[in-house]
Amino acid sequence: MNRLTANILIIDDDLDVLHSARMALKPIFTQITAESQPQQINYLLNQNVYDVILLDMNYTTGATSGREGLMWLQNIIDKKPTQQVVMITAYGDIKLAVEAMKIGATDFVVKPWDNEKLQATVRAAYQLSQSQREVKQLREKQSGMKALLNQPGVEIIGQSPTMKELFRMTDKVATTDANVIIFGENGTGKELLAQFIHEKSERRENVFVKVDLGTISESLFESEMFGHTKGSFTDARQDKIGRFELAQGGTLFLDEIGNLSLPLQAKLLTAIQHKTITRVGSTTPISIDCRIISATNNNLFEMVEKGEFREDLLYRLNTVELMVPALAKRPEDIPLLADHFIQIFANKYRKGAMKLSRKSYDLLSKHLWPGNIRELQHAMERAVIMSDESTLQPHHFLLQSSKPKVSPSNSVNLNEIEKETIEIAIAKHQGNISKAAKELGLGRTTIYRKMDKYGIKY
Repeated sequence: MNRLTANILIIDDDLDVLHSARMALKPIFTQITAESQPQQINYLLNQNVYDVILLDMNYTTGATSGREGLMWLQNIIDKKPTQQVVMITAYGDIKLAVEAMKIGATDFVVKPWDNEKLQATVRAAYQLSQSQREVKQLREKQSGMKALLNQPGVEIIGQSPTMKELFRMTDKVATTDANVIIFGENGTGKELLAQFIHEKSERRENVFVKVDLGTISESLFESEMFGHTKGSFTDARQDKIGRFELAQGGTLFLDEIGNLSLPLQAKLLTAIQHKTITRVGSTTPISIDCRIISATNNNLFEMVEKGEFREDLLYRLNTVELMVPALAKRPEDIPLLADHFIQIFANKYRKGAMKLSRKSYDLLSKHLWPGNIRELQHAMERAVIMSDESTLQPHHFLLQSSKPKVSPSNSVNLNEIEKETIEIAIAKHQGNISKAAKELGLGRTTIYRKMDKYGIKY
């Protein structure tokens, strides 16, 4: 018979009792810890997670009241309210057992015990522990899903040859469970494509969880991705389920994967390779089952050559790669997208039926859209808000010039232009390097390297 994967703690000052209990439970459970000093309880609870604790009632020589055991039971329940505790007593005092149950004990056994009775009692406590843990994880998952999923989505629209080819490839990969990496400029709709893949996959009935890796600090990465236990660090006031667990059975979308530092890449790779994660503050591994879809505006292959991205992680993520074209490379889709957005925002702002004039279509089609679909969406929303007419005209649109901009210094030296561009981006975002890097289309590692190269200090 296979043993149950469980961690059992036995606390009794009688070494013979400890040995007997260990021998009785060893054939049933994978890990048994025996401790003769109850003073070690707090240390053990801080270091490990136990499915069941067997706790003796008396520790002082000659003591029979059971008060010491009740005191230690209260201590355990105060620290871990859902902990399953089975009390051990040599006297079988029903009143004492009832008092222990009121405090929070699961059951009790009388020594000397029958081994089968002991095994059955501990097994029942273990099954209760597992059930409570599953309910807790489900509640955490549902709570996390509500926070992450209450976000509006937008359709993927396109009839251009490049988009038709992208849809053809997407249809092929969506029905598999292969990991996918999506390349494309900022604002091209990489997240929408990831959602599209999820909705056409076998995992569509489960959750789609997005993680913007560009916004997670180094210090919080493990907590956000793997979760943490209560008290594992200063602000850990309660257990938190990580994004990998939230995505269990579904899809985990790792946006801005190119912004991840090398140390964090190693941690992510370990989780994906082993298909397990461990919450911060815990030693219990948790199996994970989620599809990984990643996205970036960086050239990861160049980053690998420069030593900025792990090659082994890239090939774990890159079973299939998809490229979302820039809006400027599919101008025939601009009228379709504009019609789509004008309907959305006319309804949102209760403007009634609205349309675009022929001159407006011409204006939008000729614009280069450096911000891609996101820029078009914002332009359409602003035009709908500001217009008092049912037909949008060119003057309703406030578009930045599509002509290439000259560096304020009018320099033609590439290094000087690059340095000044980086300084302008950093100043624009008030020293926020992550946001500046995102606007420039650079990874954080790359922008820091260039700042060092040009002596830029912030």
